[in-house]
Amino acid sequence: MDYLPVEVVGNILSHLGAARDVIVASATCRKWREACQKHLHTLSFNSHDWPLYRDLSTSRLEILITQTLFQTTHLQGLSILMDDVDEFSASTVVAWLMYTRESLQWLFYNVRTNPNINILDICGRQKLEMLVLAHNSVSGVEPNYQRFLCLKSLSLSYVSISALDLNLLLTACPKIESLALVNPEIAMSDAQVTVELNSTTLKSIYIEAISLDKFILEADSLENLHLKDCALELFELVGKGTLKYFKIDDVSIIHLDVGESVDNLETVDVSNFTINWSKFYQMISKSSTMTSLRLWDVVFDEEDEIVDVETIALCFPQLNHLAVSYDLRDDLREGILHYGLQGLSLLENVNVLELGSTVINDVFTQWVTALLQRCPNLTKLVIHGVISETKTPEECQMLANFTSSIVQLMRRYLHVDIQFEFE
Repeated sequence: MDYLPVEVVGNILSHLGAARDVIVASATCRKWREACQKHLHTLSFNSHDWPLYRDLSTSRLEILITQTLFQTTHLQGLSILMDDVDEFSASTVVAWLMYTRESLQWLFYNVRTNPNINILDICGRQKLEMLVLAHNSVSGVEPNYQRFLCLKSLSLSYVSISALDLNLLLTACPKIESLALVNPEIAMSDAQVTVELNSTTLKSIYIEAISLDKFILEADSLENLHLKDCALELFELVGKGTLKYFKIDDVSIIHLDVGESVDNLETVDVSNFTINWSKFYQMISKSSTMTSLRLWDVVFDEEDEIVDVETIALCFPQLNHLAVSYDLRDDLREGILHYGLQGLSLLENVNVLELGSTVINDVFTQWVTALLQRCPNLTKLVIHGVISETKTPEECQMLANFTSSIVQLMRRYLHVDIQFEFE
């Protein structure tokens, strides 16, 4: 270590990240202290990294962070995440940001201050490329003044912001590519809760825990769309067919409209979602380049609806990963499943198959066997199931039958890696 250049030592200290570890390491010798002062480019203050942060008084903690920050020069990355810590003095936090803002490329900021400070005013018009903001409020966005010319990634978690300011904030980021919205508090001026966002550069958007009447997104370059734990009456995507990854997880949507944006989809992942299969299939049917389709714990609008494997095989010839899970508690669904397996078309490119059921019964075994026969080039099969801790004699017999059937399958498909994941 004595022969390492001081710049290399600074890079090593930067990979430690946590401010406490950096301070301890820099005390090793004069060379390491110099590396910390002149060549440290990443620093993190996180109340979860060191319990002592919570034990210190707010004023003492402010002094500690100030002394550490002001010993550095040209920080590129700064993380200040202070959960369960009392409010900081606004003037002190402003001093931290003013001291580091000219060199910062990414900022993770979760600090409560009194009064609230405007991050946009302080960090706008600088080199910031990533901003992760949590438990703060944003208001009065001025795109002509609070511009983020280099910002590519923006994340807002538990942030209070109006629908208008949210759209203006995107306008102030002409190079933005990634946006994450997690449980934001959307302030509205009228009774109907509507968010309209417009960005020509946005490529990825993640939306979690949002409840709105309308969410309208116009993004001509969007490639990745992920909705999780949301309640929306209407979600509309206006784009130019660039979407490649579409994921819905535990979402309630009355009207889903993605227009012509799904023609080039490569991955569709739907879980814990109620769908009308015919309408959903019609929406994604033009995606002939799709390689991965996951329909997990889906509920159908109609009792006799089922995913049609024949249709999937014909419309998605490049599919190599298929995952489907059903609730097979009712033995009457056996006839419906056979209906979904009609036809002779093979899933020739599918090499990974995931199948799941809430009950391990004879219907599930027959379904697994039938789908295996439709995948001649399969290399991996994953079977998901639920086994209750207390079992009736009937359930024990059913599980025994399933085990016997699977053992026979494994003997017939020795070239397939068969894995089991039970809850």
